[in-house]
Amino acid sequence: MSRIGVGLWRSIITLLIIGLSTLVNKWLFQKTVGWYLRRKAAARRKSILTRVAAEASEYHLSAGPSPKSEDVEWEKVERPKGGEADDEWDGIIGFFHPFCNAGGGGERVLWAAIKATQNRWPKAVCVVYTGDHDADKDSMLERVQNRFNIKLHPPTIVFLYLTTRHYVLSSTWPHFTLLGQSLGSMILAYDAFSFLVPDVFIDTMGYAFALAFSKFIFPSVPTGAYVHYPTISTDMLGSLKTSPALGRGLNAGTGKGVRGFVKKQYWHLFAYLYSYVGGSVDLVMTNSSWTASHIRTLWGPVRTKRKKPSPVSVVFPPVAVDEIIRAIPLDEASEKDRRPEILCIAQFRPEKNHTLLLRSFAKFLQSLSGSLPRTEREQDKVSPQLILIGSVRDAHDATRVYDLRLLAYELQIKSNVTFITDASWPTILSHLRTASIGANCMWNEHFGIGVVEYQAAGLISVVNDSGGPKLDIVVEWEGGETGFKASTEEEYAISFGRALRMGEDETLAMRRRARARAGAFGEKEFDGAWVRDVGKLVEMEGRGRKGK
Repeated sequence: MSRIGVGLWRSIITLLIIGLSTLVNKWLFQKTVGWYLRRKAAARRKSILTRVAAEASEYHLSAGPSPKSEDVEWEKVERPKGGEADDEWDGIIGFFHPFCNAGGGGERVLWAAIKATQNRWPKAVCVVYTGDHDADKDSMLERVQNRFNIKLHPPTIVFLYLTTRHYVLSSTWPHFTLLGQSLGSMILAYDAFSFLVPDVFIDTMGYAFALAFSKFIFPSVPTGAYVHYPTISTDMLGSLKTSPALGRGLNAGTGKGVRGFVKKQYWHLFAYLYSYVGGSVDLVMTNSSWTASHIRTLWGPVRTKRKKPSPVSVVFPPVAVDEIIRAIPLDEASEKDRRPEILCIAQFRPEKNHTLLLRSFAKFLQSLSGSLPRTEREQDKVSPQLILIGSVRDAHDATRVYDLRLLAYELQIKSNVTFITDASWPTILSHLRTASIGANCMWNEHFGIGVVEYQAAGLISVVNDSGGPKLDIVVEWEGGETGFKASTEEEYAISFGRALRMGEDETLAMRRRARARAGAFGEKEFDGAWVRDVGKLVEMEGRGRKGK
């Protein structure tokens, strides 16, 4: 039987078991399956705690300071009071992030969250459920430091390697992909709990069905979600009717005809299921105002009905704003180092829409009549360049980069485009220091960590007129604009020209406003919000432990 067939049957069996258990005796199902998984993982839990204690002792002797003493500034972060939310809490927090080594913005959130957790609860153990079998603990932590400049405390981090990650890949489910991946996440969650049942379970990738599965079989385990992007949204439903030329996602314009009608009904049904499972999550954090609005619309009514005490909150992702500001000066002298470069920092994934960026850049080059305005920077003596920086997760991403290179060749802009894959943090800083414009072309980008990095570095942002960049980041600040918004190739091309043709005083003023706006998205702000919300889960776990 093919892998798809096996996955489908396992998913059907999982649903049948859940359905039958609900009809027969939900309590009995929780007691039997939950008891079985806890019993199965008990020995591993004991082994993990023993190993963590041994590694912590060895690390303390060889490396010196603990994470608490490494970061004096941490004492300035507001701490929740009461309950078990104190330094002595020594439970296990499970982070469900099957693609933790991908190197994107979602991974930055994961590692920053773990760092904040380690600093706040130094005796807690952070377990990461991952499917990245090609990387061991040392190589992963090394990449985290090189890519994000985040240094973690190794002894209290444990990686558990899942064997069923293929069930959440879109390639496994060529039809009914959203539903298939969601059911696959339940299989993956079962795989995770077979290894270890945590004291607190947090999903940081968007697998709401996995959290619902956890709550179903382990009702006493507090669950938390950090939602980067709703799996389904009203905007997605609306995009089925729009023209693909508007660039509104991969499914734009697919709602026509009989096939489109069926797809629309399927999406509405899935939205109902997504709302139902989302209502079971104890605590929900979202990464932007746009995401929060959609999650409140979808999950809010069910959460209210189930009397969930914590409202859906906005916890902006952590961006290395302070570090960028320290590394990149912003004054008249630094303007001389800027070149007419357009920088794009984004994973090489389809939804990032690099194709739109390349075509827009080609139109911009065609529009040049041979002269950018003469300034002290002498930008007119240098041909504008487009620099694409992004991580490559797998062979599919590598193929996508190859296709983009071919497109640049076909558009006759090959000599003006540079691709940099899996760049180190120093390399990214170097390009942020010399570029003039930062570009983003994804429709309904949930937040936009790269855009904040542009702002912190003083770049003029040209972003898609949607999602988080529109609502939270590239907004009016201190009485003026902080960048430009666009949707089509023509609008992007015009915006590139406007950004490069502004006078020096106007350019520097916009750069300074953008940097000032970026201050709202720093790492300290994220740390404080994360500790505040996760502290509620820790308190819930403490109350549950006392009640046993």
